[in-house]
Amino acid sequence: MSDIAVAALLAGTILLASTVSIEIGISVALIELLLGVVVGNSFHLDVPSWLAFIGSFAGIVLTFLAGAEVDVPQFRHEWRASLSIGLVSFFAPFAVVGLLCFYALDWSRRQAEIGGLALSTTSLAVVYAVLVETGLNRELVGKRLMSATFVTDIATVIGLTVLFVKPTLWIVPFALVSVALILVLPNLSPWFFSRYGDRVIEPEIKLVFACLFLLMWLGTRANSQAALPAFVLGLVMSSHYVQHRQEQDRMRVVAFAFLTPFFFLKGGMNVSTGALWGNLGILALLFVGKMVPKLTGVFPLARRYTAPHAVFTTLLMSTGLTFGTITSLYGLSAHIIDRTQFSLLIAVVVLSAIVPTAIAQRFYSPTTEEQRDLTAPVAPAGLWRTEQEGEA
Repeated sequence: MSDIAVAALLAGTILLASTVSIEIGISVALIELLLGVVVGNSFHLDVPSWLAFIGSFAGIVLTFLAGAEVDVPQFRHEWRASLSIGLVSFFAPFAVVGLLCFYALDWSRRQAEIGGLALSTTSLAVVYAVLVETGLNRELVGKRLMSATFVTDIATVIGLTVLFVKPTLWIVPFALVSVALILVLPNLSPWFFSRYGDRVIEPEIKLVFACLFLLMWLGTRANSQAALPAFVLGLVMSSHYVQHRQEQDRMRVVAFAFLTPFFFLKGGMNVSTGALWGNLGILALLFVGKMVPKLTGVFPLARRYTAPHAVFTTLLMSTGLTFGTITSLYGLSAHIIDRTQFSLLIAVVVLSAIVPTAIAQRFYSPTTEEQRDLTAPVAPAGLWRTEQEGEA
């Protein structure tokens, strides 16, 4: 199938996902993931190079936008909540899955470490997409979720770097440019926006995209990942976007209309159903190995810090996609895991993006629990408990 034929097929799939999402009230990201699995396996499509490129860039843009949504003063005030939830969300499944792979599945130590890292992640892309679609990105529970998700993913990146990745000499310019952009862009943006912004050609969006492409290129040359500096760059730009909401909204439109659908379709197309049929027991074991530690480890902390949305928080912290895929792809390209192990890990990653998110949105979303104004401030967890006790 030619590239243009694949593009036409995927464009129709993206449109179908949008209409289905609106009809059934479930995040379009989940529908795109599912349809990616269906289309990829029905038409026997490998991920074309152009889709891999757009998908990779979309993941970085989502990471940047998620960082821009974080309320920095709130994060400083409640860093214990984000740090404790995020670290438990990483270490619990990493340990359990690693031990399962090594002792129960007889994988080698390095294969078990790849499995543990791939299934320890929480998907910042999925969490952010769901929060934006529901309006919860402006709520306290949404800000806490994104902060904790970032902590989990940073732990995964550090683990992959320490255990496997050997940076090249390009790590020096990569680090220097990252720091320079983080320091300069927030100070440059007000002047740039006042002189060139608020035009139909969107120079301010192009400025951000140019910075992200530069980080991606240097990260690749350094044998590293651009996700960390992209998130921090979004974080330091958050105060600028508070004053220029329309600029942030326009960037979000570009991302969700064009970039992110290809990102989620790409994730689904990486799943090979043919490699899974003979290993359904292993697939179930790995899925349980990821979900149970996530649920049991995060829930007690979520009850403390995000009541009355503890179940919603726990389920979304159990998702995985971006860094799980990155870790699995690294293991395959480095010949640490084979194609079947890769398909199993990717399948679990995609399932973990779909199942807990669908349950959270359908049964535990704050929008369905309370039917209130999503732009109104959410009371701190302690105040919620006091109000509930008073009602009781």
